Amino acid sequence: MTLSFKTCSSSSSPRLTPKSIAGAGDDASQFFHHKTSYRAHTTTLFFILVSLSLFGFFSLYCSPNTIYRAAFFATTQPAKSRIVSYVTNTQDSRHHQLSNGSRRIRAEAVLWPGWEILVIVSPEEKVMPPQLPGENYTCFYPNGEKSTARFAAILPFSNRTSFRCSLPGIYRHHHPIPTPILASSKTFQLSPETRWPDLPLWNFVVFEAISTENDVVLFVKGPNRGLGSNKPPESFRCVFGEESDTAIRTAVTSSVQEVFRCSLPSITIDTPIKIYLEAVATNKEETKTIPSVAYYSPKHTLAEPREKVLLCATTMVYNVAKYLREWVMYHAAIGIQRFIIYDNGSDDELNDVVEVLNSEKYDVIKVLWIWPKTQEAGFSHAAVYGNDTCTWMMYLDVDEFLFSPAWDKQSQPSDGMIRSLLPSDQSMIGQVSFKSHEFGPSNQTKHPREGVTQGYTCRREEDQRHKSIVRLSVVEHSLYTAIHHFGLKGEYEWRVADTEEGVVNHYKYQAWREFKAKFKRRVSAYVVDWTRVSNPKSRDRTPGLGFKPVEPDGWAYKFCEVMDLRLKRLTRKWFGYPVKNGYRMAWQR
Repeated sequence: MTLSFKTCSSSSSPRLTPKSIAGAGDDASQFFHHKTSYRAHTTTLFFILVSLSLFGFFSLYCSPNTIYRAAFFATTQPAKSRIVSYVTNTQDSRHHQLSNGSRRIRAEAVLWPGWEILVIVSPEEKVMPPQLPGENYTCFYPNGEKSTARFAAILPFSNRTSFRCSLPGIYRHHHPIPTPILASSKTFQLSPETRWPDLPLWNFVVFEAISTENDVVLFVKGPNRGLGSNKPPESFRCVFGEESDTAIRTAVTSSVQEVFRCSLPSITIDTPIKIYLEAVATNKEETKTIPSVAYYSPKHTLAEPREKVLLCATTMVYNVAKYLREWVMYHAAIGIQRFIIYDNGSDDELNDVVEVLNSEKYDVIKVLWIWPKTQEAGFSHAAVYGNDTCTWMMYLDVDEFLFSPAWDKQSQPSDGMIRSLLPSDQSMIGQVSFKSHEFGPSNQTKHPREGVTQGYTCRREEDQRHKSIVRLSVVEHSLYTAIHHFGLKGEYEWRVADTEEGVVNHYKYQAWREFKAKFKRRVSAYVVDWTRVSNPKSRDRTPGLGFKPVEPDGWAYKFCEVMDLRLKRLTRKWFGYPVKNGYRMAWQR
């Protein structure tokens, strides 16, 4: 996900130029000779200074990066004061209800990209999505500002209701930004004693937690910024609870990327409890606590008990409803038994597609994962979440299809095909990776109605990045992932297959209408944002695209070096059937 903020133009604002500065100096030197001239130029200088001040103020107003950079340091307050501020905000709200039924709802919040605030209701509160026209949840701010709280989602692991509120413009240049108060109507009256804790930012917060039998896994944005910048585990502690004097602190055993693993508390905790990450300093007064919206609770399991299967696949998606049937039906036919779909906040028909697939006896689990720019963390989460029900996990995007040239002679797909590409149970190979072939638009101008395997047939010649199938039980303790592969426990090996054994067809550069949607949203935390003018030679960039979502000349014919019809012919043989005007694929509806 990329940040999307209002763009401000400075073309109409006055500017100081060398000529104007020099002119101002000459006029000032004539003060003693021309009093009237002095007054005129003094007025001119006054208006220049006022204009520059207004320009600076307006630029700050329109520049979220200024706030983000400053708040990165400010949101890590001393441990005791940070925890107490959350407690105060929570305790103030208890029993605060007006005679008209309006009440304050205990909640945490995070500033989201695009000047939106994600408000997450506390576990103690029982708040359901608005059902009736009269239910008007509202976010209140100091000085009487307010905005409508729009239902966002029920978070899957803590079962907490969440809302989205727009941040009023007056606070977009304010630092620190106050955390809004969530109320059940538009007429809630604030108490004069209301406290306003600082609002955490999406890029510096503990955003999720999941428990195992042996520890707790925290997902945290901020402390480890960028690849290779992992701080040692001894630099942190996990904090269970909000009262600084009674909170339980445990050791951090691993600190890699956005994943931190913590020892379990020494006492039994039966109800959800807030969990923080504490950055430890030599001087106790300098110990900082990272803001949190995450809760620790007993071990999370799948919504329904499921038997353990050999092969699962997981992916992270955003608005891919039109692609999902083809991807699921193809890979299920060649051996994938369960699909775990991490939904990064889709607003298309994804839920309907998943429901239909399950009704057709495909095993598809949708996990809501709304956090922006967290693909690596989501994949690490899947390695924990799926460990009890999956032996091997294939990590593949929905525009990627695993294929072996050896299958070309098979008249029908077989659920043993992918299994044939994996080592035996006794092998010390814990991960198998497959190189990819990147396909271009292939003269398509819109999404092919028969599916991507039928519509995109021309690709680049050079082999590209690999994608992997990993044995979850041998993933290293840190859960390190580079999206394309995981780190393994010391004694296990990683094998990269030859392209004649297996290859991934990556339908990456699609018809411009489809590809343009990718430009607006990158889910990985460590790849280049295409809209930022930086690192132009990164492999994550599209050759010849630039920094704006403007269709390059000749897009429909780009990235076409080799005609590759193998998977098109194979899927048509396996899934196609004749109709009056040609053929139809099984996934078409």
